[in-house]
Amino acid sequence: MTLAVRPIAYDDIGVAAVVVRDGSLTPETERVDDVDGYWAAVVETRARGGDVLVADLDGDVVGVCQVMVFQHFQHAGGWCCELESVHVRDDVRNRGIGGALLAAAEELAVERGCYRTQLTSRNVREDAHRFYLTNGYVQTSQGFKKSLGS
Repeated sequence: MTLAVRPIAYDDIGVAAVVVRDGSLTPETERVDDVDGYWAAVVETRARGGDVLVADLDGDVVGVCQVMVFQHFQHAGGWCCELESVHVRDDVRNRGIGGALLAAAEELAVERGCYRTQLTSRNVREDAHRFYLTNGYVQTSQGFKKSLGS
């Protein structure tokens, strides 16, 4: 089996959206048929220096990671990387795919001059927490979210 992590292509959107939906704690919020909506997020992410990466296993998209790059109003205006929508299809977990996605995201962050990569993970995702800790992330903060309607 051959694994490649690469930037998402338009033709990957439908499958990648299903990977996100199937890994989500709120799958009802995903509209996997709205390819243009997901693509708009890719275009915007790229315009800001980031990307959406996919894990391609023998031609099958089995993982996703959105890499957002932004300038922080701390660290003397340093660049920071936020990872979002990190998902690996359930039937191929524990094969190094998630680690490969993180490594590629971190490489992109370094190329963009980021001083830090950060992410949040829902409290109930204990397996994900172990995964991030194993991959060198340190739990430093408590995250908070507030829904704004839609």
